[in-house]
Amino acid sequence: MHALSKLFLAALSLTTLVGAHRQSRAHSRHRRTPVRRQSSNKTYTIQDLYQGQDFMNEWDFFTGTDPTGGNVNYQSKSDAQSKGLAYVNDCDNSTVLAVDSTSTVASGGKRDSVRITSQKSYNSGLFVIDASNMPVGCSTWPSFWTVGPNWPSAGEIDIIEGVNNQATNQMTLHSGTSQSCSIAKSNSSTDHFTGQVLGTNCYSTQNADAGCGVEDTDTRSFGYGFNNAEGGVFALLWDNSSGMSMWHFARADIPADLIAQTPNPSTWSTPAGFWSAQSCDISANFYDHQMVIDTTICGNWAGGSAYSSSGCPGTCSDMVANATNYVVFFDAIVDAKWVINYVAVYQ
Repeated sequence: MHALSKLFLAALSLTTLVGAHRQSRAHSRHRRTPVRRQSSNKTYTIQDLYQGQDFMNEWDFFTGTDPTGGNVNYQSKSDAQSKGLAYVNDCDNSTVLAVDSTSTVASGGKRDSVRITSQKSYNSGLFVIDASNMPVGCSTWPSFWTVGPNWPSAGEIDIIEGVNNQATNQMTLHSGTSQSCSIAKSNSSTDHFTGQVLGTNCYSTQNADAGCGVEDTDTRSFGYGFNNAEGGVFALLWDNSSGMSMWHFARADIPADLIAQTPNPSTWSTPAGFWSAQSCDISANFYDHQMVIDTTICGNWAGGSAYSSSGCPGTCSDMVANATNYVVFFDAIVDAKWVINYVAVYQ
C-alpha cells in the first residue's frame, strides 16, 4: 500500500466479523419518496492505495466458519497461496482471489475459497475498487463490503453483492443502533439516483438483516455483464454530513479524474444509489469500518430460494461438487475468481 499516513489498526476479531452477512436479502419494491442528494465540489486526495502484494501483506485472511452458512473453507494466506487461490499476476500486477476449481468435493460439502479484510479501518472517505473480473455462476456469492465492530452496532455497507446468475449489482446499508436509518427515492429529474429501491428500513438484526438495498439497473454492474465489459470501477462516497453515494462505471465510462487519481464526485454522473443523511444518522450508525472482499458458495442467500428461482440446474449442494462450475469450461463464461487491479481510499 502506498499511503500518506500509515496508521495500522488491529484486525477485527473473529467474533466481530462472524455476525455480518447472515440472512437472505429482501427484494420487495417500495414507492419512491422525494429526497435531495447533496454533493460538495471537492477534489479528493488519495490516502491508501492497495495493489498487488499489498492485499497479501496489508489485508488479513479470514479462516473462521463462514457466517453466512456457505459451503466454503476460508483459507489462510499460506494455504491460499500454496493452492493457487491467492496470487499476484506478474504481467499486470493484478491480484487474483479464487474459488478452488480442482478438488473433489462431495455434494453439500465445502470448497476452498478466500476472504480478506483490510487491516486499516475508516470512518469516511471515497472508496474505489477497480476489478477486471468477478466470480460468476450458479452457487457463487461474491461481495465487496465494509463492516464495523460488534455487528450490527457499527453497521455494514455492501458495495458489490449478488448471487448465482444475478444480472445487476445490489448495494445495501445495514444499521444496528436505535438511531434512525432509512432510504428514500427521489422523483426529481436533476437530483436523484438511478437504482431501484428494494427495502427502505436499514435496521438489521441477526434474524432479519435485509437492510435498505438498491438494485443497479446497468447489466454491466454484475456477473457476466461486468466481466464481458472488461470489468470496471465501483465507488462509495461516505460523507457523514450528506450521506452515502455509490456508483458503478463500466471500463469505458470511468471518469478521467478518477483515472488521474484526482476524483471530484460532484462532476460524475448520477449515482446508482444514495442514502441521505436527512433520513439516516450516518456517523452514529457507521464507524470504524474495515473493507472485506470474499466469495462464498450457496449459504443463506445463494443457496436458498434464490437458487431455485435463478434458473440454475439441480440443487446448490450438488453444484458445489461440480468443480467445472468454477472455471472457464468450453464456451461457458464461468470463472469464480476476483481479478482486482486496485482498491483506493481517498479523503
